[in-house]
Amino acid sequence: MNYLEAYLNHITFERGLSKLTQNNYARDIQLLLDNSVDNATSLNELKPANIRQLIAKLHGRGLGGKSIARMLSAWRGFFDYLVKQHSFSSNPCIGMRAPKSAKSLPQALSADQAVQLVDVKEDDLLSLRDHAILELFYSSGLRLAELVSLNFNTLDLANGTITVTGKGSKTRIVPVGSHAIHAIQTWLTARSGIATPDQPALFITKQGNRITPRAIQYRLKEWAIKQGINSDVHPHMLRHSFATHVLQSSGDLRAVQEMLGHANISTTQVYTHLDFQHLAKVYDQAHPRAKKH
Repeated sequence: MNYLEAYLNHITFERGLSKLTQNNYARDIQLLLDNSVDNATSLNELKPANIRQLIAKLHGRGLGGKSIARMLSAWRGFFDYLVKQHSFSSNPCIGMRAPKSAKSLPQALSADQAVQLVDVKEDDLLSLRDHAILELFYSSGLRLAELVSLNFNTLDLANGTITVTGKGSKTRIVPVGSHAIHAIQTWLTARSGIATPDQPALFITKQGNRITPRAIQYRLKEWAIKQGINSDVHPHMLRHSFATHVLQSSGDLRAVQEMLGHANISTTQVYTHLDFQHLAKVYDQAHPRAKKH
């Protein structure tokens, strides 16, 4: 009997899964069959040890933890069906876990690149606004959603701070640098000409509406091209750059955690790896015993 075909019919007609999901399940389960079932081992004889061996094999080929986890989910559902509908003895995938994916380090601009990017020459309303947005991103390490949701009354430019509402509706007060303060003040003058009295948003469009996250992403990519930055720049890259540069200068992980609004220090510690990469590069270039012959 063709168990894979029977299962695909089951998820199509009884569970109503999409064509894309069906194709993904078919591919993942076929890989299981191709690598685990032969003349010596039938599908019903597969044990957890066989599944572990296959996971190790796939991981050794360079397949990431997320891809293997997706495959395991497909296999688990397949065997659940076989146990219920075709009297298979057990599901060998129960309790099986995929290997953890290696954490990829966030990308950050160099200090020179970051300054080059945010140093926008203002000649119209939108460039005034965008300059303030870029300066604030880099000055204070805000998330995109945090910056979009900022209201006019969250600013305290006299003290150089802004109140931010982050994940879980938690608020924090973050410092704002002098360049960002100047850019925001200039933008506020221009904003007053288009904002209605009842518009609370700090950053708005020409039509007077709160700017959207997608609009900021689009404008940032445009400015990166205009300013000669060759990287694929996105708002989070400015947050990463802020954290990396502050940590390189101060070494104060707790302060960076507080400014970024991370609940756990472990989330902030990824920037220590970036900092180590920077230090290692300096060491390799400067230390006489580090040079390769």
